[in-house]
Amino acid sequence: MYRIISGRWKSKRISAPKNFNVRPTTDFAKEALFSIIENRFNIDMTASSVLDLFAGIGSVSLEFASRGCQDVTSVELNAKHAAFISTTAADLEMALQVNVQRGDVFDYLKKNRGRKSYDIVMADPPFDTDAKKYAELIDWVLNNAYVKPGGIFILEHQSRQKFEHPNLLDTRKYGNVSFSFYSANMEATEETAGENLTINP
Repeated sequence: MYRIISGRWKSKRISAPKNFNVRPTTDFAKEALFSIIENRFNIDMTASSVLDLFAGIGSVSLEFASRGCQDVTSVELNAKHAAFISTTAADLEMALQVNVQRGDVFDYLKKNRGRKSYDIVMADPPFDTDAKKYAELIDWVLNNAYVKPGGIFILEHQSRQKFEHPNLLDTRKYGNVSFSFYSANMEATEETAGENLTINP
């Protein structure tokens, strides 16, 4: 279960089937995250486009939609989870705001590079993701123009994971969950992917 923090569906509780193996972002961490997005980065939700990678059961996607975002793309591999996001969005009259894409995140990023940039890209990979995969994910997002100039890439990860990257703006810790914030790469080319990236596991 998770709760929509603010917006049209403020305090709405969303319950997923008990057999779903998911780890929604906690209410505490999510509330802090959206406060940072709105207050530090001054992002207007109603005028923003969002790409939510590893969307799970839609905790972050539906939060954006509830706050007025009209363009949310949710990418999720698990078919049941993706269907749950679609069904829940429809039930909350958000079907026109939330576009669910079922598939592997890395395949999606490879197939869709150069097609669209977003004001916010959010990624919440499985907590057992290794350092190499984190590096690959950061490269694909930042080096293929998925983030608009002035936009941000937000990576949710275990707090024990420490990142170094020239685009890293800040990391905020909330218990064992942290959010790392990255600026857009102004010279996003596939050829430069990985050249300036170091991750300390």
